[in-house]
Amino acid sequence: MSASKALLFSAACGLAVANIYYAQPLLDAIASEFGVAPAAVGLVVTVTQICYALGLLLLVPLGDLLNRRRLIVVQMLLSAGALLIVGTASSAPVLLAGMAAVGLLAVVTQVLVAYASTLASSAERGRVVGVVQSGIVIGILLARTFAGTLTDLAGWRSVYLASALLMFVTGAALYRILPDVFHKKTELSYPQLLRSVFALFIEERLLRIRAVLAFLIFTVFSTLWTALVLPLSAPPLSLSHTAVGAFGLAGAAGALAAARAGRLADRGLGQRTTGWALVLLLASWGFIGFTPHSPAAAVIGVILLDFAVQAVHVTNQSLIFTVRPEARSRLTAGYMIFYSLGSATGALASTNLYAIGGWNGVCLFGAAVSGLALLFWAVTRGRNPE
Repeated sequence: MSASKALLFSAACGLAVANIYYAQPLLDAIASEFGVAPAAVGLVVTVTQICYALGLLLLVPLGDLLNRRRLIVVQMLLSAGALLIVGTASSAPVLLAGMAAVGLLAVVTQVLVAYASTLASSAERGRVVGVVQSGIVIGILLARTFAGTLTDLAGWRSVYLASALLMFVTGAALYRILPDVFHKKTELSYPQLLRSVFALFIEERLLRIRAVLAFLIFTVFSTLWTALVLPLSAPPLSLSHTAVGAFGLAGAAGALAAARAGRLADRGLGQRTTGWALVLLLASWGFIGFTPHSPAAAVIGVILLDFAVQAVHVTNQSLIFTVRPEARSRLTAGYMIFYSLGSATGALASTNLYAIGGWNGVCLFGAAVSGLALLFWAVTRGRNPE
């Protein structure tokens, strides 16, 4: 695969996954326009993440049944339509419906990853998948920077309208550039394929353990990023959306620094990497707690938290892909469902906790879940091979 084609895959993945994270730095603006209480506005993120989990289960397996090139292009174009609905929503129910469709269709990211690995030769597969995965990480974290800056310039709706245009253009580019490669389709029917995802959880202990860790770390991740806009935009800081979104740059730096975790797992150091990352995850809340008084402390905490979450996430994927090479799509779907459910849980809990206990309540919850993840890893370590 050429470098330019790999970068196109990476950009497409980044744009697609960013759609489910744009709302996080915009919750205050959305709540204000639609008259939604701050405690309830986290539902916007929760609905998106729950539908993303449904898409992982219902749509990603279609890549083993249908023509992947056509499936990718159709999902990209439908995503553009869903984003257009969000950008022009006239009421909260229409907004939530649009966000649900955005979350459901954002799983095109996982279909793109599988298609990229199919197009790449065995000698370059690791490099290609690494480039594509880097696009996902950058898309997740820079979505906040993009959304915050554009909101200050043209309002929050412009974020979704601009993304709709980008998704349409990218979908058209993929249609013109992607080869229509034949791949051997599974002999399972669609219902059997869905059932096999659940069967993998019953049969593979490592998948169960790593999926639980994914749920916990992404509960923590979403707890921070959903609620962070609230203390940063409130007095005494009163930061602009651009400044709030800039925290995504710090998060991106931390997450990209954790890219080496996969190599450590390949060397048999997956357990050790997981343990140290979870210690850093817990420690990050000591800095994040000072956010209302010190943006510098918040930046340090964000870097540590995103480094820790990404290190565990990369390690998790590196380990579970060794379990059933012939079922990697289904392993990915099953694992990522827990990722999405954790993100939804953190989004819903954080805004409610902020309304009840302020930033201290959010930080106590984040630290408690981080501690639970560390405890779970320690208890299951002997049954969780490298």
